[in-house]
Amino acid sequence: MKPSESRKPIGCKWVFRVKENSDGSLNKYKARLVAKGFHQQTRSDFTKTFSPVVKPVTVRIVLTLAVTHKWTIQQIDVNNAFLNGTLEEEVFMQQPPGFESSDKSLVCKLNKAIYGLKQAPRAWFDKLKNALIQQGFQASKCDPSLFLLHHGKLQIMILVYVDDIIITGNSASFITALIKHLNDVFSLKQLGKLDYFLDIEVTHLPNGSLLLSQSKYITDLLAKVNMTSANGMPTPMVSSSKLSKIGSNEVDDPTQFRSVVGALQYATLTRLEIYFSLNKVCQFLSNPLEEHWKAVKRILRYLSGTKHHGLLIQPASLQ
Repeated sequence: MKPSESRKPIGCKWVFRVKENSDGSLNKYKARLVAKGFHQQTRSDFTKTFSPVVKPVTVRIVLTLAVTHKWTIQQIDVNNAFLNGTLEEEVFMQQPPGFESSDKSLVCKLNKAIYGLKQAPRAWFDKLKNALIQQGFQASKCDPSLFLLHHGKLQIMILVYVDDIIITGNSASFITALIKHLNDVFSLKQLGKLDYFLDIEVTHLPNGSLLLSQSKYITDLLAKVNMTSANGMPTPMVSSSKLSKIGSNEVDDPTQFRSVVGALQYATLTRLEIYFSLNKVCQFLSNPLEEHWKAVKRILRYLSGTKHHGLLIQPASLQ
């Protein structure tokens, strides 16, 4: 269609990536058309953009309840999740590279969301939320990404992190029927028993416990900073260490410093023991010094020597 005079069409591009399995092996090659959301204009191309994601503490609590009550834990993945969201705004996009019409003045009017749009995560979450509410679920007041269904003795919990979904509860038959219904609404990939979620490797132990680890995530992070062969350290920080805003030169690449610290924050999903050390270096993100970078590398060396350690989820006492 012809573009609106009051709306400037946003650009788009193809993004190619390789998706890996939890062991680092090739899963598949992916090609995705992504809108250049940074071209969008506030109030005309989008209004609200916030979309909740499940909190780490919620994941740990729900998994603890599941192993305590010996509930089945199923995992599903939504194919092209963001393409399901319905747009409330009028958004125009330029023709995709390689699929241009002979008339270069034509543009695409987006009726549904597409990857890259600022409102795409929110549109998808609202779509999924409405589908779950129709099935009797309610969003938790403590965590909007946790959906609960309590009806008589039936108890079902759903954790949502964008397009990765964990379903657990005391009725395996209800969960199977729910997955079938969701598959009729959205295109799902049924991954079966939980084993890899949010870069977390889940090992089911014989006694019913779960071991959550991020060995692949840590290995990739070490490779990113060329520390794959770094020697391990017994602790994440020297006990006598006192970091200061002055005392050494500024780091050569502050952006890398902030990127690595941010990645380490995600590692605390299963490595709670680095919280204190990480909190210390987070205090100097605005102006990192060489001394602070050495402290970050100490944390990385500690993780290098303990990359297969993790968080043990054991059944809680019901007394």
